[in-house]
Amino acid sequence: MNRQKEISGFANQLYALLKKVPKGKVTTYGALAKAAGRPRASRAVGNALNANPFAPQVPCHRVVRSNGEVGGFAGGTDKKIRILKDEGVAVKNEKIVLFEERLFEF
Repeated sequence: MNRQKEISGFANQLYALLKKVPKGKVTTYGALAKAAGRPRASRAVGNALNANPFAPQVPCHRVVRSNGEVGGFAGGTDKKIRILKDEGVAVKNEKIVLFEERLFEF
């Protein structure tokens, strides 16, 4: 069965946008929602990423909260932090170090 047909157009749009975020950078749920043309849909972004069947090709671990906190992850917060650190993103006390410098602009 083709997984693309099971996924909403909004989710597919998010996944395509998220592929643009390079290793060593992060974006926020709000920035991703805005880039998708739905600036008030941060929660919907989180729900779509939680169901991401294309990880790690679609790097949902690179999406964090707007205050720099790591936020949730289907594989657990510890795993998200480990992946981010492996990509060169420093995390301390579950917050991105030098958050503003790590932000990816769409």
